[in-house]
This record gives sequence, C-alpha cells and structure tokens, in this order.
Amino acid sequence: MTQTPAQVRYAWFIVFVMILASLIAWVDRQVVAIVVGPMQEDLGIGDTEVGWLYGVFALFYAAAAVPIAVLADRYSRKHLIAIGIFLWSLLTISCGLAKNFWQVFLARIGVGVGEATLTPAATSMISDYFPRKDVPLALSVFQAGPIIGSGLAFIIGGMVLELVQGAPPMVLPVVGELKPWQQTFVWVGLPGVFLAGFFLLIREPKRGASNAAPVLQDSDYTLKQFYRDHRTTILFHHLGFVSLVLTGYAFVFWSITFFVRIHGLDAAEASQTFGWIFVIFGPMGPLAAAWLARFLSNRGWRDANIVAGMAGGVITVPTALLIQIAPDPFWAFVLYAPALLAVNSPFGIANGALPVITPTHLRARVAAVYMLTGAIGMMFGPPLAGAMSEHLFPGIEGVRYSMITMVSFFGVLGIVLLWFARKPYADSLDRADAMEAASEA
Repeated sequence: MTQTPAQVRYAWFIVFVMILASLIAWVDRQVVAIVVGPMQEDLGIGDTEVGWLYGVFALFYAAAAVPIAVLADRYSRKHLIAIGIFLWSLLTISCGLAKNFWQVFLARIGVGVGEATLTPAATSMISDYFPRKDVPLALSVFQAGPIIGSGLAFIIGGMVLELVQGAPPMVLPVVGELKPWQQTFVWVGLPGVFLAGFFLLIREPKRGASNAAPVLQDSDYTLKQFYRDHRTTILFHHLGFVSLVLTGYAFVFWSITFFVRIHGLDAAEASQTFGWIFVIFGPMGPLAAAWLARFLSNRGWRDANIVAGMAGGVITVPTALLIQIAPDPFWAFVLYAPALLAVNSPFGIANGALPVITPTHLRARVAAVYMLTGAIGMMFGPPLAGAMSEHLFPGIEGVRYSMITMVSFFGVLGIVLLWFARKPYADSLDRADAMEAASEA
C-alpha cells in the first residue's frame, strides 16, 4: 500500500485522536488509586476491597470486549467509541455521587463496560489506516496514550484532590454534600462527556484498505481456525504478557500508597510527583519497544515483537525491586524513572504483535480476546497485592513486601513465557506472509 502525504497525515491524526480518548479513559480508570486513603476512611473498607474496585472494572472490561468487538468488526467503529466514551465518563461521575462501597462498585462495572469499546474498535480502525509494516509502530504510539493517561491521572487527580480539600464543600441537589474524594471523580469524569461528540466527526476507513493483513471473507478463514493454526503462539504470547501486565498494574496501583505508608508523604504530593515521572518516562516504554522491534525486524529477527516485549520485563524486575529498598523517597522516585519506562514497554508491542499475523476481518475480535486474557492482570494484580499487604504481610510495611513478592514471581514468569513464544511467533509471521502472498496472487 502506497499512501499520499495527506493520507499519512490523516492516519496519524486518527492515532492522535485515539490517544486523546485513551488519555481520558485512563484518567477515569486510575483515579481510584489516588483517593484510597480518604475513600477507605469514609466508606470503612480495607485494601482488598479497594483493590477490587479496580478488579471489578477489569472483569467487566474484559467480559464486554468480545461482544463489543463483534460489533466493531461489522458496524461503525467511530460510533461505537463515541457511545463508550459517553458511558464511561457518565459512570465515573456516578462514582463521585455514590454514598457507599457498593454504589461505587456498581458504577465501576459501568466504567469497565464503556472503556471496553475503545481498544478493539481503535485497533481495527488504526490497522486500516496504515500499511502492514507500520501497524506495530502505530499501535505502540496509540498505546502511549494510556500510559500518558495514567501519569496524568496521578497529576490531575492529585491536583484536583489538593484543590477540593481546601475548597468549600460541593453541595448538589438531591445528592447532597460531596466529600473531596467524591468531587475528584466528578471533575475528572466531565471532559469525556464532551469528547464523545467529537468522534462523530472523524472519517471511518474502509475495512482492509491498508492491506495490513490478508483480506478474506468470514467463510474463508474463521476465528476458530486462526486460533487452531496459531495456538502455541497465542498461548505463550497471552500468558507471558498477562504476567507482565499483572506485575505492572499491581506495581502502579499501590505506588501512591507505598509513598504514603513507607515514606510518610501526603497523597496529593506523592500523586503529582509520581505522575510527572510517569508522564515523562512511561510513554518512552512502548516507543522504545516499538523501535527495538523494528530495529531487530529490519535485521531479520522474525521474533522481534516478542523479544522487544521480553526486554521490558528484564529491566522491570530489578528496578522495581530496588525501589522497595530505597532509603528515602528521593531515591525511590529516581528509580521509578527506569522502572516506569520498563513496566510500560510491553503494553504497545503486545497489541501490535497481533494484527500483523491476523486476517483483516478477525482483527477486532483477536484484539478483544487478548483484552479478555490481558484483563486478568488488571483484574487480579491490584486486589492480589492488596490482599497480600493486608493478610500475608500485615502492618504498615506490608505494601513493600507484597510488591517484592509480586514482582519476583510474576515478572520473572512473564519473561520465561515470552522466551518460549519466540519461535512459534516467528512461524506465525511466516504463515501470515504466505497467506498474504496467496491472497495477492
């Protein structure tokens, strides 16, 4: 596929718009990690319950992904994303209007369902805007959005929490007075309500226009056939990246609590410092992984996408462990720079590795299945770490020892599993090349 300069510019504009949507999604997703202390005090809940506010989000985020992906493979993807943005933003605001744990719990379910629209539909759209060789890079750049969004969540959430703590109480009709942590949810949820309308203005690409993968009809090659032909690749790819994702979500979610409990910092102060480190160094991870993958691929490494993801895990383990024994918050924050770069590096390449081996008409569903398995890390990482710190390592130091345990086990497991994914992935890429050549013959 040869693109005109105007087509190239518009393709990258679409990536930028998707990044903006993912920024808002991740601010709304991560804000719960900032208000842990005041929420626990007001609602009378422990670390395990707080972890499950992230876990239940992940559960329904994953469960909704496959049926939503079926819609994305058949109907307008931009309309699907617009509906999803409006839904998750409205329900983030609803978290702030809740008066007890179960109301927040139910609202978080809705946030998960709404955010499930973005990745399958965006993956499908972006893949149709770029030539096949550029899809991993484009999707890695798109995945920088969630990472920047995570950092902004801590910066914006910390700033909002700091502002509302010193502001007069917010009183709404019917709802009544909102506490500072509730106001934080309301303010971060509002921008998405307006962004949803913008998605109605962008252009929907023709499916298969980029030839990013072989264009086949559903009757020619089914989803079941794809997973049967690539079962070893999919098994080790999914399990390896899920292990690294679980490590990353647990590590990031409990970072503010780590600084509050271990180093005695104020939550708003820790959130803003941590957030700036995240914004600066976090996005470098997927971009570095994409660059490494392309560098290796240009030199004939057929397993380049897997090796690039594995490299992130190799750096994550030692840096995350060193943070836990840092003597003061300054050195802990210094070590967070390489740790956040490394822990975020597999996210983009994990998604980008799949469309290049997947036929066009299956891409959204394959992305959704990976979301379903990948969400296991999101679902169990924060609550498992919370349960460890509450029950296995009780006391103020528990969050430190739970992180050491999580990183040592799941981080190393992810590296080993991805090592075993290397040869099967190379074989899958060869199979996809052969299928593409046959479809062009």
